Amino acid sequence: MNPIVKEFQDDVALKNEVKELSAKGISKDDLYVISHDVDRTERVAGKVDANTVGINEEGLGTAVGNIFRKKGDELREKFKELGFTQEKANELEAKLDHGEILLIVDNAESA
Repeated sequence: MNPIVKEFQDDVALKNEVKELSAKGISKDDLYVISHDVDRTERVAGKVDANTVGINEEGLGTAVGNIFRKKGDELREKFKELGFTQEKANELEAKLDHGEILLIVDNAESA
């Protein structure tokens, strides 16, 4: 089953969603924040108590390859490593281009 993606414009709504999902028993380990900017992603993830997509989720090969990729390509690779198709990864990356913050719920059956 593919992860669930939830879109947000601001940190407050995202934080409320993370609290709600946590109350339903979804672990922090299954929640990932992604935005187009690394600093924003890390800041928001820390603020709402969720994860970022790192080497454990990407795998070493993708993480090393991302060093040489353009930002959009890097983000699409992260989405593919989380289980999305190339088409869906393209769609999600386009949302990030427009300022969205995405919350990926990897434990989809509980959301």
